[in-house]
Amino acid sequence: MRVCVGIDVAKTVHWACAVDEAGQVMLERAADNSPDQIASFIVDMRALGGEPVIGLDVVGSFACFLEASLLAEGFRLVHAPGISVNRAGQGFAGGERKSDPRDARTIAELVRTRDLRPILPDDATVTAIRLKVGRRRDLTGEQTRRLARLRALLASVHPGRERELDVTCKGPLTLLARYVTPAEIRQAGKRRIVVHLVKTPHLRAVERLADQALAAAQAQSLAVTGEAAIAERVRELAAEALESKVKIARIDHDIVALLAAHPDGALVQSLPGMGAVLAAEFIACVGNIARFRSADALAAAAGLAPVIRQSGKKPAGEEPSAGTKPSSASSSRARSAPSAQKTPCPRPSTTENGERENTTRRPSSPSRADESPSSGQ
Repeated sequence: MRVCVGIDVAKTVHWACAVDEAGQVMLERAADNSPDQIASFIVDMRALGGEPVIGLDVVGSFACFLEASLLAEGFRLVHAPGISVNRAGQGFAGGERKSDPRDARTIAELVRTRDLRPILPDDATVTAIRLKVGRRRDLTGEQTRRLARLRALLASVHPGRERELDVTCKGPLTLLARYVTPAEIRQAGKRRIVVHLVKTPHLRAVERLADQALAAAQAQSLAVTGEAAIAERVRELAAEALESKVKIARIDHDIVALLAAHPDGALVQSLPGMGAVLAAEFIACVGNIARFRSADALAAAAGLAPVIRQSGKKPAGEEPSAGTKPSSASSSRARSAPSAQKTPCPRPSTTENGERENTTRRPSSPSRADESPSSGQ
């Protein structure tokens, strides 16, 4: 006998509901997210007999411990996405209501009536790649916001310099970590700026960067109110940006090493346009490739498979666009203007056009010779 179980996963208390093949409830209970409560729930599941198939609406994150506990006991797990649970719950009586027991029952019904994607255990390499990719995504997002704030502050005190510097590079950030305002740059001079820049390894065109900074500082003699406080904040942001670049570079190095240890790393990177970072993001999203029955299943999960759209007399496979169906307002305007619905007059043929042009041609304008005083009367 097949037993379909739905678990509404939560950080504190999970709610489970088990139904048989006919949809009759066999078990309904709550279980804390703790080892002893999950072990008690597993005992109750064993007592039901049959072959339980357990559906979870959350994968990873706070569901990791529950997921690992059930997989260790040999249960078959499937994933019921949250949006599917939400849409399916609206089809039941009182679907506008929301509660954990109702969601657990909806997940159990999805397990009973749908072919859901299995949840398979990930190895240590995939877990490490997923963590590295997530951390890198956080750092790059913070870096983007940080650099945008830095450019805004720099433009408020030294707009000419903000236009010239590319703050995504290491050299300009190193310069801004020490010298910000035009007065500071003029007082330091080229020699001190170059000495400060060469302390950072692997910087190129140091003297040209110093010359550009001095030229921009010489072009501005006005000191903006509060530029000292703004310059201090710019220096903090520049130092944080340099530190973030080091962290991102270290993560990229770790990702390359993890991809070398992954069995599919070389194959994924051999695809056109797939570098180390993009290949790691792909593996982190896909996880165990065995979860997908075919390449079409993977494309469908990624949202790349075509979807049939058919309604009424509209042929199947034709995607409706925004301008396909006229609005009611435009239809009423068309009905209220009968002149616009008249069939336009047929256009005359080319021969008729030529004859009409010959008969209605206006006399040509007089030439300059005809306009002379001798010819005018």
